[in-house]
Amino acid sequence: MDHTTPRTSDPAPGADRVRTGPRTDTTAGTRTAPRAGTATLDRPHPTSTFTALTRTVQEAGHMRRRHTFYALRLLGVGLAVAGLVAGIVLLGDSWWQVALAAAAAVVFTQCAFLGHDAAHRQIFASGKANDWASLLLANLLVGLSYGWWQRKHTRHHANPNKVGADPDIDLPVLAFTPQDVAARRTPLSRWFLRRQGYFFFPLLLLEGLDLHVSSIRRLLEPGRLERRGLEALLLTVRLGGGLALVLAVMSPLKALVFLAVQLGLFGLYMGASFAPNHKGMPLVPKDVRIDFLRRQVLMSRNITGGRWLDIAMGGLNLQVEHHLFPSMPSMSLRRVAPIVREHCATLGVPYTQVSLARSYAIVVRHLNTVGHHDRDPFVCPLVAAHRV
Repeated sequence: MDHTTPRTSDPAPGADRVRTGPRTDTTAGTRTAPRAGTATLDRPHPTSTFTALTRTVQEAGHMRRRHTFYALRLLGVGLAVAGLVAGIVLLGDSWWQVALAAAAAVVFTQCAFLGHDAAHRQIFASGKANDWASLLLANLLVGLSYGWWQRKHTRHHANPNKVGADPDIDLPVLAFTPQDVAARRTPLSRWFLRRQGYFFFPLLLLEGLDLHVSSIRRLLEPGRLERRGLEALLLTVRLGGGLALVLAVMSPLKALVFLAVQLGLFGLYMGASFAPNHKGMPLVPKDVRIDFLRRQVLMSRNITGGRWLDIAMGGLNLQVEHHLFPSMPSMSLRRVAPIVREHCATLGVPYTQVSLARSYAIVVRHLNTVGHHDRDPFVCPLVAAHRV
């Protein structure tokens, strides 16, 4: 089963031959053009050097499995889920359950991060073991269909921010391209699009519910889905059992508030962790092909911060390195980042990283700009590489 992007040692076919590119201020995440008169055509091509970068990373041991790290995380989320169930039962029909609902949102998001790592083959050497870990974490603990999510996420990794190929920029509510804006013809929809950036984070409060609904809908749809019966069983146990538990120990009103808080904060936490990584970065027209390194680096954004942010965002804050080496354990991404930055600087490939607050501001501004239809979001990296 295809779970991740093309192997990191294999450059994408049809790579372009562009050998120039603007430099990047990696602290501010801004681009600076090459100095006038500077010869850049002798720079090595990203495709021809990516194998060497991969070899350097492997020889340094950064692709090595981190069994103790993941064993502790798996044990931690297992104990946390067990503690949540025990806490719900012990608290009973109390409004203190709202605080427990907020804690549940954090725990289930951390479970989702672990399921993400397992789907990328980061935890175990065995593909089957990673599959089972993803199934149990996603379906049984979080309540999401692993098969549905895996297919969607694989398409995203293969073509981040590419129109018609990346499902993460094909959303029913928000517009990411001029075509999306043109399709909204009513005055109300046009009013919304001009302000869609401001609505982005409030809409994430519905993301948790949408993820559950999408998982159920995918299991009910016809078409090939491996382990459909097992996924349906695990989802039934998680969603049905969770609903039965809260209704058994709380009044209907408290149960409703508990579920609303848990689902709302879960969606907000998940969305706020994934949104800074690509939204507001250049979009790629569907007919443009880019080599593997440029495709992953130019469309991704890192978030600056310490180890606490690595834990809070499950390693997704180091999105450039994750896209280049999707099977690398998340704890190793920070150690690889300086190597990748230096490699990109040598090639003249822009490497973007900003603070978390700055990334959110970029996302909001970008969505509002697209909604106004006054800027072409197709800032093609191949064209931008030649601009001064």
